[in-house]
Amino acid sequence: MTLRLVLMRHAKSDWSSPGGADRDRPLNARGERAARALGDWLRAHGYLPDLVLCSSARRTRQTLGGLALDAETRLDDRLYNADPATLLSVIRAAGHAGCLMVIAHNPGIAWLAERMLATPPAHPRFGAYPTGATLVADFDARDWSRIEPGTGRTIDFIVPRDLTG
Repeated sequence: MTLRLVLMRHAKSDWSSPGGADRDRPLNARGERAARALGDWLRAHGYLPDLVLCSSARRTRQTLGGLALDAETRLDDRLYNADPATLLSVIRAAGHAGCLMVIAHNPGIAWLAERMLATPPAHPRFGAYPTGATLVADFDARDWSRIEPGTGRTIDFIVPRDLTG
């Protein structure tokens, strides 16, 4: 059986309000446009998740809202600024969704994306994993508890600038 994993870093956030809690930082206008464009891209390519696991931070929730996906969603505090081991643990407990999306933060999401693939995409921005970066990878496994680092096949990778210029 093939499982599909979509790893997305939240879209561009607003740094203009000093003193606020990091968890409460919203998207800026560019991030809102990027989230909509990424949602359009996901739909156009048929990369539609059955389940979305999303960090509880405001910017990840707003990214998810901008995607306008019709999928079961679970907000998870453990995904906020999570390290790769925590992200992988949450993914492995996801159950039987055929296509799983995770919306989280750097550096953890970038490190996880790099570690999960057998071969990274040739995209020049993959190593930086900028805001809105989205990896689509397939794994040969019966359920998420069985996926292993280094076994994912890159299906696609995109950054918002590829879509919005």
